[in-house]
Amino acid sequence: MRVKITADSTCDLPRELAEKYNVEIFPLSVIIDGRAYKDALEITPQDIFDHVARGGKLGSTAAVNVADYLERFTEFRREYDAIIHFTISASMSACFQNATIVGEELGNVFVVDSLNLSAGISLLVLTAVEMAAAGHDAQEIFDAVCALRDKVDTSFVIDTLDYLRAGGRCSPLVALGANLLSLKPCIELKDGKMDVGKKYRGVIEKVVLKYLSDRLARPENIDPRRAFIVSSEGFTEEFLDEAEAEVRRHFGFGEIIRAKAGCTISNHCGPKTLGIIMFRK
Repeated sequence: MRVKITADSTCDLPRELAEKYNVEIFPLSVIIDGRAYKDALEITPQDIFDHVARGGKLGSTAAVNVADYLERFTEFRREYDAIIHFTISASMSACFQNATIVGEELGNVFVVDSLNLSAGISLLVLTAVEMAAAGHDAQEIFDAVCALRDKVDTSFVIDTLDYLRAGGRCSPLVALGANLLSLKPCIELKDGKMDVGKKYRGVIEKVVLKYLSDRLARPENIDPRRAFIVSSEGFTEEFLDEAEAEVRRHFGFGEIIRAKAGCTISNHCGPKTLGIIMFRK
């Protein structure tokens, strides 16, 4: 059975891995000043940050529409027996709903509500890729990745709440208080929704190292196969090397993948956001 794996751009899967494993990425849109730009194709995270730094209003994001899903899914169904498509959590976007509409019309399109975002989706995507390569059929892969969703541990620390506030995901008062106190909250994904975990204080680089230490404090509960370190623009490469070294100091993952947050995630979280994403046992 030939199975095509696809995902929305919110997965933040590095381009080289998407190309290596033939994973088709469907770009969401970022809307700035009334104009829509395709994530990674027509706009970069730095473009967004530069626009805001110049005094521009933070943009909004838009789901992949039904027409785009229909066009690409129809093409893939001519070549493949089935499609497995991964979307950002349905509580955060209409992507799952739109893809499901098309999938039900075409048949043999399995749409996975990842209950996640960023590399939390990519962990599931790579699992699907490996299972497809091993000869599993689409239903087996779909069932397996759905069962794994609760084991994905997605969290990140952010430097400023201004972007979440502008996007309506936290109140202006909370953002003001956090910024005045130099608080750097850890955001965790629970049941497909963002929740605030531990609150750190200080310079973001020092906070990141403490956060990584905290997230790896229970090694017996960590799946050792693979972890992602995802960051938005703003950190130096030297610091990202230091962050990866901190992860390796605490736990021996078989594979650590560094990824950049795409436009959709960056538009909501802002610069200098970093997270470690892994499976729990």
